[in-house]
Amino acid sequence: MTDRLRAVPADRMHLLLMLALTFGTGIVDAVGYLGLDRVFTGNMTGNVVILGMALVGADDLPVLGPVLALVGFMAGAALGGRVLKRAAGAWTRRTTLLFAGVGVVMVALAVVLWVVEDDLAEPLALAVTTLLGAAMGVQAAAARFIAVKDVTTVVVTSTITGLAADSVLGSGKGGGSGRRAAAVVLILAGAAAGAALLKWHLGAGLVVAGVIVLAVTVVGAVHARGSATIGA
Repeated sequence: MTDRLRAVPADRMHLLLMLALTFGTGIVDAVGYLGLDRVFTGNMTGNVVILGMALVGADDLPVLGPVLALVGFMAGAALGGRVLKRAAGAWTRRTTLLFAGVGVVMVALAVVLWVVEDDLAEPLALAVTTLLGAAMGVQAAAARFIAVKDVTTVVVTSTITGLAADSVLGSGKGGGSGRRAAAVVLILAGAAAGAALLKWHLGAGLVVAGVIVLAVTVVGAVHARGSATIGA
């Protein structure tokens, strides 16, 4: 199995791993929006729009939750950028460390939610929101560093734009249409899975998302180590 992983070209492996994280983001945002008072912790575009509407009192939308998620996301992204500032190569030990941290945070938050069951006080919900935002910021920064074209793992607006602009109805270039379509479908599927898991428990989605991130971390680390060995 390890030899097969190492045989996969780095570009293809990174694409597959980032697509897996995109699916996980759909789950996390479903948990945030449906389970944590209409807050996106991964999709900051949606979060900023919600915050803008909330500031004028539209539909009793929350203000504090989106603000904390945004602050957490920016702090996490800054941390990711700082850690990877002098990293050499797309996937390094630092990349592994960051993704592992994201997975651990998600699983830990899931455990907390399972312990409190249905008695989720507002301060705790806001803390979960902030930490989830920070975790997704770290993920986004690490994914940005790996730089898989059209797959940021947290948003698909630019991906949809490229998909439509380069389609036969647009420029006709068609380059990257497969990965773009996959990213859109996977974040959609992730959101559906997250919503379904919420029917079981608020923490269930975070368990699945966390396991996905940790699996991506292990596979990415093993592949990077194997590539380095082959290159040597």
